[in-house]
Amino acid sequence: MEPKIADKKPAVLELEPGTYYWCKCGKSAEQPFCDGSHEGSPFKPEKFHLDEKKSVALCMCKHSHKGHLCDGTHRNI
Repeated sequence: MEPKIADKKPAVLELEPGTYYWCKCGKSAEQPFCDGSHEGSPFKPEKFHLDEKKSVALCMCKHSHKGHLCDGTHRNI
């Protein structure tokens, strides 16, 4: 089963320290974060933690080889 492509560019966000759950299925209305829309599918959100405030590029195509972090894969979809 393939994830839904939420967007073909990353979500570049300034995030505060804390724990986040990145949507892997692409169905969340709260992109790029999980809202539970994966229920009943084989997808589970990816948990990640930041110890300090940081700018991150989160994958929105859901095909990155680096999990929640964009690796440019969207350019080839």
